[in-house]
Amino acid sequence: MAGTLLAPPSGIPLERLVEMAMERGYTAQGEMFSVADMGKLAQETLGCQVEQLHGGLGGPNRARVLWHLVSGHPLLIPYDEDFNHEPCHRKGHKAHWAVSTGVLLGVRAVPRLGYSEDPELPGLFHPVPTMPHQPPALPEEGSAGAVYLLSKQGKSWHYQLWDYDQVRDSNLQLTDFSPSRAADGRAYVVPAGGVRAGLCGQALLLRPRDSGH
Repeated sequence: MAGTLLAPPSGIPLERLVEMAMERGYTAQGEMFSVADMGKLAQETLGCQVEQLHGGLGGPNRARVLWHLVSGHPLLIPYDEDFNHEPCHRKGHKAHWAVSTGVLLGVRAVPRLGYSEDPELPGLFHPVPTMPHQPPALPEEGSAGAVYLLSKQGKSWHYQLWDYDQVRDSNLQLTDFSPSRAADGRAYVVPAGGVRAGLCGQALLLRPRDSGH
């Protein structure tokens, strides 16, 4: 999903991605419990620049993540998936990956340059692709309900808007391997240090190879 958003879009089939991940020892069943391994796989298969984020999506990383999305680049995030695909807290037992491709910001004022109002939703503004646009002011951290990530989990049919803080908190509590997976008799690739070392508080910023950012 992230590959189709990079320019030029990658046309690598999912089956080939899984095959390469198995060949390199990153996965046994299609699972990916290591952000570092996912980053190496993305770099090799999509030919993109990869930045691995540590320390969670809050604090100093928050602005980096939001500007990355405002610039039109995808973000890969491990999180605990609820039954409706939204973030939840299961200590990593429901760990899955999502791709975020955009951001909805609640702002006090819309920048004057380069934005147009949605014809169907008054108060919703989009950057005009063909025009230079002034970056919006980012809502302060702790502003409840002011930042939403446009995100999709692989099994979901639709993109959803997830509250940024909920994604941040779900990502920060990925600590344990699922007991049901541990007892199912199948082999899984889990990095040294377990789920906490492989996923907790980490994400991947993907950019096209020729991006200057």
